[in-house]
Amino acid sequence: MQQIVEFFLSLGPWNWLIAALVLFTLETVVPGVLLVWFGLAAAVVGVIVLLVPMPWEWQFVLYASLAVASVFVMRRFFPTDEAPSDQPNLNVRGAQYIGRRVRVAEAIRNGRGRVTIGDTSWLAEGSDADVGVTVEIVDVQGTAVVVKAVE
Repeated sequence: MQQIVEFFLSLGPWNWLIAALVLFTLETVVPGVLLVWFGLAAAVVGVIVLLVPMPWEWQFVLYASLAVASVFVMRRFFPTDEAPSDQPNLNVRGAQYIGRRVRVAEAIRNGRGRVTIGDTSWLAEGSDADVGVTVEIVDVQGTAVVVKAVE
């Protein structure tokens, strides 16, 4: 074990450059864009230590600082916003119906009734309306659609 430690200590700043190479290689295999930033921090530490020799303790402090800073920089300048969808409500079934006009299937009395959307009956909330009246869906509250009378 002592021989392994001595071997790595004898490499000096090349340890950081080798670590950077390993991290860059792993980035090509492992999905996600995270290891490249740690590899970049290791490469910078390797170059700095080549130019300015320093104890290994300070090298680790420098590496940790650069790794954390690189993640923050990555989050700031390379946001992971997804592309806008042409169907933003695809997985929100009730929200897809907002703006749709439907007929009352069960009279809405005291703010509650049922409407037919396609071949499904939905709980409806809104002002009183008789069976067969056309209403417009304006919101979704849980499993109920909120409707208003169409003028």
